[in-house]
Amino acid sequence: MASKPSIPKGTRDFSPAEVAKRHYIIQIIKSNFEKFGFQPIETPSFENSETLMGKYGEEGDRLIFKILNSGDYLAKANATHLENKDSTKLTASISEKALRYDLTVPFARYVVQHQNDIEFPFKRYQIQPVWRADRPQKGRFREFFQCDADVVGSTSLWQEVELVQLYDTVFSALGLEGVTIKINNRKVLSGIAEVIGASDKLIDFTVTLDKLDKIGEDGVKKEMMEKGISAEAILKVQPLFNFTGTISEKISQLSVLLAESQEGMKGVAELRFICDNVTKLGLGNSILDLDVTLARGLNYYTGAIFEVAPPKSVAMGSIGGGGRYDDLTGIFGLKNMSGVGISFGLDRIYLVIEELNLFPQTVTATSKALFINYGEAEAFYGLQAIQKLRAAGIKVELYPDNAKVAKQFQHADKRGIPFAVIVGDQEMVSNTYSLKNLITGDQLSLDFESLKQNLLKS
Repeated sequence: MASKPSIPKGTRDFSPAEVAKRHYIIQIIKSNFEKFGFQPIETPSFENSETLMGKYGEEGDRLIFKILNSGDYLAKANATHLENKDSTKLTASISEKALRYDLTVPFARYVVQHQNDIEFPFKRYQIQPVWRADRPQKGRFREFFQCDADVVGSTSLWQEVELVQLYDTVFSALGLEGVTIKINNRKVLSGIAEVIGASDKLIDFTVTLDKLDKIGEDGVKKEMMEKGISAEAILKVQPLFNFTGTISEKISQLSVLLAESQEGMKGVAELRFICDNVTKLGLGNSILDLDVTLARGLNYYTGAIFEVAPPKSVAMGSIGGGGRYDDLTGIFGLKNMSGVGISFGLDRIYLVIEELNLFPQTVTATSKALFINYGEAEAFYGLQAIQKLRAAGIKVELYPDNAKVAKQFQHADKRGIPFAVIVGDQEMVSNTYSLKNLITGDQLSLDFESLKQNLLKS
């Protein structure tokens, strides 16, 4: 007995309607990337393992999908590691390639490899799938698309200002209101850790602080103490637990808190420049907010950090993120190449738009009209019109079989095709077409030009 077909956890099949909606989002993101001057590139689905490993921290390394070597992958396996069942050390000898975990590190590799052919500053965008061996849950998949835009070769903070505007432009075009673009700065986090005397525990401090909205103030303090951060140090960051007000007011509070930290004050200055200019230029439907608990990507972000939250009415994780990295290409030997970039989470954005019912009715993968097949002569007459309609950019098709008319109309209904074109003896003699609206039941007798105009405007 044949086994029931299935797909791996964390992956999905997409129906024609779902693909059409995904393409709608991608097209809006892509068109705005290009409006802002970004150029497309593509990189392979898999990279050499050494390109990816060690770039995302210990947790990230565990989530990278490794690809077994071709053929007898155990032939070159380290016998000692195999005998000791040391999977961590064994992996290096049986897997030389891995599926890409994100688009940022492959982009850094691309820049270094093609540096002599690139004009800097280089603005690139990339829309491709990535893979992570994560625990699947709502809005989190093992295979998903990232839509990235990065600029390398410029330290100018105007890039951050434009990236905030890019986020806002895309989400406004998608009809999303109340999206919050959260911003922080790695230098601010380093400054806070320095001021409280916990620089050696920067990662522990920031990762725990990042949980404030999940476990609350008491939970954060308890976890910090468990990680060896003193009660005196925690008392010094008390203002962060009640960090409210406008962006300007928050920056002023940070200036007081970080007055003794040179690194921290650099971060404050960068935040002030970005936020002041975004505020002066204005945003459409989005909100810019300073979130001092934001601590994503600490392994490579060095300046601004971004994370985008959906409208508060939707229970969903972040739908975008990014930041400034001053030396990401340094991991591949190209020093002093600063960059900054953002990413859009296509799959989560899709779920948010679906939940808020914001997809336009016109977003569909189906045909505009189905030509009913009454026989060979009628089908040929219909195909002549179909050929011209397609040339005009109208999606139409002929029912292939000379089946019962009721079955053909039923097919159109199930496909969600809004119109049927009826071509019988009478239409062929008068050189016309009968256009039937399958929603209202209305029917019109039209010449070809009128048929085309009706389908174009409907």
